[in-house]
Amino acid sequence: MKYPNFLKENSCIGITAPSAGVGKYIEEYEKSLDTLKKNHWQILETENVRSEEEVSSTKEERTKEFWECWENPKVDAILCATGGEFLTDMLPSLSEKELTGAKWVMGASDPTNLLYYITTKYDIATMYGHNAGSFDAKTLHPAQQTAIEYLKGNFLPQESYPLYEKDREGRVEGSYHLTEKVEWESPYEKIECEGRLLGGCLDALRYLLGTKYDYTKEFIEKYKEEGIIWYLDVFTMTTDDFYLTLFQMKEAGWFQYLKAIIVGRVAYPGGYTSMTYERAIQENFPGIPFILDADIGHVAPKMTLVNGSYAKITYQNKKGKIEQFRR
Repeated sequence: MKYPNFLKENSCIGITAPSAGVGKYIEEYEKSLDTLKKNHWQILETENVRSEEEVSSTKEERTKEFWECWENPKVDAILCATGGEFLTDMLPSLSEKELTGAKWVMGASDPTNLLYYITTKYDIATMYGHNAGSFDAKTLHPAQQTAIEYLKGNFLPQESYPLYEKDREGRVEGSYHLTEKVEWESPYEKIECEGRLLGGCLDALRYLLGTKYDYTKEFIEKYKEEGIIWYLDVFTMTTDDFYLTLFQMKEAGWFQYLKAIIVGRVAYPGGYTSMTYERAIQENFPGIPFILDADIGHVAPKMTLVNGSYAKITYQNKKGKIEQFRR
């Protein structure tokens, strides 16, 4: 696994919009820039970042601006501007050239398939959990500060947080509106497992199935002796879609060396049948340990997860811990 160089004082972050532009969230984005600059980092921003469109620019332009960051020797890491819906359609143009070297790419939600493609094809670690506009709080939550520490190379252990945010409308000065008790859920009383960490937003990942940009089987084959711990961020997927998507991924061979599954809090849960998220995993993967409602994904606070890292997961009494290692 290739771990890119970490950020130091005066390092430069390239920010680009491979999915949507920051649009109406420009104020939050500007505040996030202030946070990043307080860490003595320089910012290089591509033209499409401040777009107000659902897609920041054409797929060819998005690819071009990503390459502007990747190939610029002054840029030390790349942050995706925000989420969106259509990142996957830039993979054909992106794949026309081979990536050389290694830089950290960090993103969340729709940027999943950019991160996942880089990790599974090129064996380069990537960071999931936060976009460039994710650091707008006047006082950062520990989860936000941890993301910054990871960019610096400090892979801190992450434990389940006390409270989560049910309604972001109550935010003051960008700080999370934390009101609900965090309880990681599992039918297993205790879980301890280790393996390679891989995943992202499941709503996006499913669009890679059956495409030529899917290098999952090659990646998991390389790390089969260690096994794979999958983390899944479910945004709007119903219980029914969740079950069928897991079934499809399983039949496509994605879960051949599965050690465990961690699912984050679902932002918009629901379903049309009696299927549940728990049952969807149990029926697809009997005997495999899993956790639901973890501090992963769209519902704050959100852990930073490194695709390709070696991870150790522990769980007991509705609390959990994720440790990640560079090896």
